[in-house]
Amino acid sequence: MIGAIVHQLTRNLTEEQIRTAGFDTYFVDRTAGVYPTAASGFPWSAASMAVKGDLIADLTEDLAAEQKARVTYDNILRLSDDPDVNDVIKFLRAREIVHFQRFGEGLRLAKDKMDEKNVYFVNPSFDK
Repeated sequence: MIGAIVHQLTRNLTEEQIRTAGFDTYFVDRTAGVYPTAASGFPWSAASMAVKGDLIADLTEDLAAEQKARVTYDNILRLSDDPDVNDVIKFLRAREIVHFQRFGEGLRLAKDKMDEKNVYFVNPSFDK
């Protein structure tokens, strides 16, 4: 979604607008194509997806990912003055909040199903 917004906002830029916006170094490498990176320029990689195969660890990681995305959307809204962009970002932000709530419910349900003596919530299929 963010990539589509960036594409829509940059596809018809003139050379002067590209330079003025400080978009020139990006443009040299990628024209106006969408290359998923963090604002710092660090490229997205599947290596950033943390999966352990443990229900508690993975749900906790999912919760953190949703909060990180929400903060990113909050920051975009602080900087953007485009109502069309803001509407999409607000929708995406609301979606992250709902995802966080559902993952939280899943984590609570998983913990409720575990042995009450399992205070560290270790995986009972491995740690017997």
